[in-house]
Amino acid sequence: MSEVVLETRNLSRHFEGLAAVDGVSVSCRMREVHAVIGPNGAGKSTLVNLLSGDLRPSAGHVFLHGEDVTHLPSPRISHLGVGRSYQKTNVFLPFTVFENCRLAAQSRLPGPMRFFRPARRYRALSDAAMAAIEQVGLSRQADQTVATLSHGEQRQVEIAMTLATGPSLLLLDEPLAGMGAEESLRIVELLQSLADDHAIVLVEHDMDAVFTLAHTLTVMVNGAVLETGTPAQVRASRSVQLAYLGEDHHAR
Repeated sequence: MSEVVLETRNLSRHFEGLAAVDGVSVSCRMREVHAVIGPNGAGKSTLVNLLSGDLRPSAGHVFLHGEDVTHLPSPRISHLGVGRSYQKTNVFLPFTVFENCRLAAQSRLPGPMRFFRPARRYRALSDAAMAAIEQVGLSRQADQTVATLSHGEQRQVEIAMTLATGPSLLLLDEPLAGMGAEESLRIVELLQSLADDHAIVLVEHDMDAVFTLAHTLTVMVNGAVLETGTPAQVRASRSVQLAYLGEDHHAR
């Protein structure tokens, strides 16, 4: 079996008495896409924020490569090999694709080293940026300003920025949101290729994409895990059908 990259144990987050995430225990292995699905308000994005360190849990633990990282701040968790994307594309629109990715790669330099000389003189940064750009299929757009790209291409830039930091775990929050069929297909193919050498936690509402990509599915309802299993197991679950997927998916 592949190495367990990420594990949570009874992870919870409360907001003024409301359990946004309630006792969630999940894991994700290298070369696995673990999709988290559920209706709006199920706690999916809150869970991702807990995994990335953007939120502190009220209870429970997060382990990365077996190390307890529950109370580490998000920059430290990022440096341990966690890259994430957000529901709203988080890129620098006035910069080129290359400049966005080089800036992301630059975050991996030791603190004092970032100010000694211009970033363009660090060959390793440029190499990491170009490798990430090539990996997402944007080599021809490397010198193009991000503001001029399509929504789908901007999503590719955001994923390239995470890759430029050299992560082992990718946390992707609705990467297909707002895309048409052609752009969605391109992102699905990209994520399939990234799963060859990453662990991926995917939050997504596009069920066709989820069932194409996921090796493991966790269904959340009201902050808690309703069911975790293979796509076939989840698809066949009567409780999942009633709570979320609906009869149409059950009949497929």
